[in-house]
Amino acid sequence: MDSVVSKRKNSENEIRDHPDNQSSFEEQEEKPKYPKAVFFIISNEFCERFSFYGMRTVLSLYLFNMLRYSESTSTIIYHVFTCFVYFFPVVGAIISDSWLGKFNTILYLSIIYALGQVILSLSAATPIGLPQREFSILGLFLIAFGTGGIKPCASAFGGDQFIVPQQERQLATFFSLFYFSINTGSLISTLLTPVLRETKCFDDDCYFVAFLVPAVLMVASIIVFVLGKRLYKMVKPSGNLIVKVTKCVCHAIYNKMKGKGEKRDHWLDNADDVYDTKLIEDVKIVIRVLKLFIPLPIFWALYDQQGSQWTFQATRMDGQIGSFVLLPDQLQAVNPLLIIIFIPIFETCIYPAFAKIHFINTPLKKLVVGGLLASVAFIAAGIVELQIEKTYPKLPTNGFAQIRIFNTMNCNVNVNMVNQGLAVDIGPVSMVEILEVKAAGSVTIPYTADFTECYNKGYTDLNKNEQGEITGMEAVATSWVITPTSLGLQYSYKDMVDKPEKGKPTVRSLIYLQPGLKNATLNVVDSDGKSAVSIPVSSHFSESDLQQIENPREYDIYLDKKLLEKNVPLKSGGVYTVVGSYVTQNVEPNIVGKTVTVTPPNSLHMAWMLPQYIIITMGEVMFSVTGLQFAFTQAPVTMKSLLTAGWLLSVAFGNLIVVIIKGSHPFERQVYEIFLYAVLMAVVMVIFGVMTLFYKYVEIPEEEEDSDGDIPLEGKMGNVNSAYKEDEK
Repeated sequence: MDSVVSKRKNSENEIRDHPDNQSSFEEQEEKPKYPKAVFFIISNEFCERFSFYGMRTVLSLYLFNMLRYSESTSTIIYHVFTCFVYFFPVVGAIISDSWLGKFNTILYLSIIYALGQVILSLSAATPIGLPQREFSILGLFLIAFGTGGIKPCASAFGGDQFIVPQQERQLATFFSLFYFSINTGSLISTLLTPVLRETKCFDDDCYFVAFLVPAVLMVASIIVFVLGKRLYKMVKPSGNLIVKVTKCVCHAIYNKMKGKGEKRDHWLDNADDVYDTKLIEDVKIVIRVLKLFIPLPIFWALYDQQGSQWTFQATRMDGQIGSFVLLPDQLQAVNPLLIIIFIPIFETCIYPAFAKIHFINTPLKKLVVGGLLASVAFIAAGIVELQIEKTYPKLPTNGFAQIRIFNTMNCNVNVNMVNQGLAVDIGPVSMVEILEVKAAGSVTIPYTADFTECYNKGYTDLNKNEQGEITGMEAVATSWVITPTSLGLQYSYKDMVDKPEKGKPTVRSLIYLQPGLKNATLNVVDSDGKSAVSIPVSSHFSESDLQQIENPREYDIYLDKKLLEKNVPLKSGGVYTVVGSYVTQNVEPNIVGKTVTVTPPNSLHMAWMLPQYIIITMGEVMFSVTGLQFAFTQAPVTMKSLLTAGWLLSVAFGNLIVVIIKGSHPFERQVYEIFLYAVLMAVVMVIFGVMTLFYKYVEIPEEEEDSDGDIPLEGKMGNVNSAYKEDEK
């Protein structure tokens, strides 16, 4: 057979070289035109990836802020969803190759996908009244099934449009465009959807629009895909290799367990009564590579936390950059941006430099180093978390009560708590806090208060000295308020001292209006004169609810039209109380007010997270891109899709690891969990490094090379598809 092919090539060369035949030969060898159909496929992929990443970028915050799941439960749901996304490609491949074909599989599953996006969007629209949690989970399942199912079909369907080997170069161009569309869609949506989320609808963050836009893009992707139908080259399904290999392995195990007493060199040889030797030998190679994949899911356990734990970490940090505020979920855009930058740098500079010194010059070495970089990234994340912990407020704990005393008047008050051994001076319109008062259920604290300075300043409704009791509840922050009345220290409420859930600054009014005065309004106004929030102030004294400020910046504080304070910084993560009073008799000035910080704002900037993003993206380039290429080049020609499926499944199992660890709640402090992942990653990579020492690389046989000595089409697609690494993100 080889001699026949060789003679044919020699004959073709002789014909080509003959002057009389050259022109006619060129006409016969006219290259086929670039298939226009692929532009519909690329446009479809852009819309689909925009839809997926746009939705996933805000997903963890939606679960936490809108559906009111805990941070831990939100993380679990996020990673269960991602696990399904990377499990369903196996199902999609079986449906496509065994039943519907690539076009119908992409079309039908895209419809399911779009339906899931619409359901998720409607579940976020509170006026519609759908059971939010139930419909959100249903929408997420349909999205996972849809995007996972079309994942193995989209790029392969694009490849079907080319005639090979004549269009191998055009095929490479297609995959480059395909990859560019993926990262462009990912980058744009990751930046845009958090902005849409920030807008207001239904008196809350607008997750409805943040999910609706991806849903519209998904519908658009279906329309674009269908418009190109008349141009597509359809390849009929020819049976699924995954099913065939599974049957072969099961048959071998069955025969071995049946035990005919015949000794075989390899347990898979027991299947040779039904399956041919070539298939069995190919399966042996595949299993040898899959064994190497066993330790690798831990990388994805770390990598995919960019959308969950790292996003929650960012909510506890400051995103102010001048007048611009970087949103916590927008930080995820750093990864696709760095990927676009790093891949050409690694391919043209770093890898060639390593190759010259014979260092990190094989795929398996790159995988080991990529995994170790992920471990280093989590060490960096752990260091950042340790610094964030220093900014956390001191919360009330079991066995202790917290007491805060606010003074609404423009004078100094001395409060002596004898049984606590405390004497505190509370300045004009200010606060003091006692963060640890021993309490078993509750505690009663007698006090004496000296109001002499206030009396002398015209607050004549007060006695110069008062005696009384205040109480505190165990594990509760109780705030007491001094008002210009005869009882002085008389009003209390349960205070909120933890960081705001959404990370935005919150403010409340604690302003006393003298009886007989009209109700007033506390206005928080920006530099443009626009009111950020308006809080009603009643003449029947009480604290207001906490109000959220959308944009952290400096504000002016007004009581009606009276300016209380100018250029007050209200920053992310801070809890503020505007303390003051309005009294008309014998007091100068008669309106006073001041903003008191109850919970310090986020002081550590999000820029400190950049090192962990840079390091893990470097690890991704070395691990993800190299790993998919390794799977392709080491697999037999007929088994490349099978090993790609195995690689995608490692992503699913990686997310399952996160679910197991988070579900077991091994630590109270998040930082310990971060360092646990770093240690696990390092240990597993050491084990993997030892395993690689015993691996022998598969060499590509000469008969699988073309006349120019290049790797054949499928081998080349292995390299080209390495760019399609987004499927491992």
